[in-house]
Amino acid sequence: MPIRTDYCGEVSSADIGRTVTVCGWVDTRRVHSEHLAFVDVRDHTGVVQVVVDERSEVRSEYVVAITGTVRARPDGMVNAALATGEIEIADTTVDILNAAEPPPFPMNERTDVDESIRLRHRYVDLRRPKMQRNLRIRSKVNSAIRGAMERQGFVEIETPMLIASTPEGARDFVVPSRQNPGDFYALPQSPQLFKQLSMVGGFDKYYQIARCLRDEDLRADRQFEFMQLDAEASFVNQEDVFAFISEAVADATEAVTGERPENIPQMTYAEAQERYGSDKPDVRFGMELQELTELFTETESNVFKTAAVKGICMKGGADTLGRNAIDDLTDKAKRWGAKGLAWFRVRDEGLEGALTKFMSEAEIAGVQSGLAAESGDMVFLIADDRRTANRVLGLLRLELGKPPVNEGGFHFLWITEFPLFEDVIDGNPIPAHHPFTMPHPDDVDLLDTAEGDGWLDIRSQAYDLVLNGWELGSGSIRIHRSDVQSRIFEILGIGEEEQRAKFGFLLDAFRFGAPPHGGFAFGIDRLTALLAGEENIREVIAFPKTQSGADLLTNAPGPIEAGQLDELGLRVVPRTD
Repeated sequence: MPIRTDYCGEVSSADIGRTVTVCGWVDTRRVHSEHLAFVDVRDHTGVVQVVVDERSEVRSEYVVAITGTVRARPDGMVNAALATGEIEIADTTVDILNAAEPPPFPMNERTDVDESIRLRHRYVDLRRPKMQRNLRIRSKVNSAIRGAMERQGFVEIETPMLIASTPEGARDFVVPSRQNPGDFYALPQSPQLFKQLSMVGGFDKYYQIARCLRDEDLRADRQFEFMQLDAEASFVNQEDVFAFISEAVADATEAVTGERPENIPQMTYAEAQERYGSDKPDVRFGMELQELTELFTETESNVFKTAAVKGICMKGGADTLGRNAIDDLTDKAKRWGAKGLAWFRVRDEGLEGALTKFMSEAEIAGVQSGLAAESGDMVFLIADDRRTANRVLGLLRLELGKPPVNEGGFHFLWITEFPLFEDVIDGNPIPAHHPFTMPHPDDVDLLDTAEGDGWLDIRSQAYDLVLNGWELGSGSIRIHRSDVQSRIFEILGIGEEEQRAKFGFLLDAFRFGAPPHGGFAFGIDRLTALLAGEENIREVIAFPKTQSGADLLTNAPGPIEAGQLDELGLRVVPRTD
């Protein structure tokens, strides 16, 4: 077999007169005359044109090695769109290394291909320039992250893939034990407990590019299995964690884009909800939520006699949103939980809308001034309880103004002071992150006095990193004392016996000198997708699952043989749901 001397996309006019051997796939073949044909040969660096005998058997996607002499293209045949467009390879010898059937879809990216066909033939799809680009971007991200963590003194430690099931906020994937019939391992949703135990073990700076698995519904930014940078450090506070994670994120962003984000801003959870109606705000555009509640304290309108009234202004919306679009937005607002959606067009003479006849002149003028609305704008108001008003307006804001993923630059944001609990069910509060998060120091006393919805007022030392409206990851300062951890378990309805059964090893470890510690984990799939300008993380994963969780390439999941079930002491029974 000929030995490759050059990559296709790297041959240039500096090589004119040199004999080269390029290897790759036949991209296109064009007959030039009865004796000659032009063939574009492709590898991951690009394409180069070679001149071959027209009788050559090469066809699309044949694997070839071609040896020839580099020469300048004839006058009028230079292709300025190609890096190799000034040259071609002539006087060639063609070695067909492997023939190929016609590919299941065109290899150029000007043709839309059904995703199921792409995933079924992923090995072919990976040859396409976009997939080559995206996975090489991912490699750069991984390399930059490792470099940043090593440079900051972190030690890479691999944690186990077969663990005990623990509450992490999603369903576990479980693995039956052959040697202990009836018992099961779980696949890790994160290395959370093991990285905390590493802190007890004296490795005060841990990191891992970890594979994690969660059995939850899939969507554009979620897969069953995912990769994350997982990091933990001892004797640190929140700002220390922000610093070392920001360094890794900045290095990865610079490696891909050439630009380095500096001084990532911070915003509390409460402020994010009030201004953007979201705990992962997209700050690339305005349309912030505005407070109008006081304006309606004396209102005669039943619509606005509620706990909170808030609004947003869509610039230029009065002339771009028709009635059908407004009705659709109203239906969505109701599906999101609002009682309705108040809307007004702004004209030179003021607000225009069905509800103005129930409003005072002061209220009409106050809405317009409170939202800084000008003639030609569109105004939307939600009157409801505060949480609903914020959430629905936040979703409406994204519906009206969110730019495409590859527009507006990269806007990172730290969200801090998350609630310790996100809901209360049957008197038991539900943790917002995981049960190992330290309460905010100013709210610790509330653990002994809170009741009902008062649990939701307790803040935590938890934080998220957000990029362009996507949550990249989460972290917190951890509980490192066994008495505090036991108290949190009690609040969550986990009794002493269950604590010992599920977390006895952790509580015991804390009694042997656990240092204060905190950490973070962010999704490499999500970060890479955003840096690559992709809406869906499947576009930056080599072999992803479909949105239904299927692997079309290997036909997983699928049944296993009866003998395997017998060996594991299992049987398959019909589902009852």
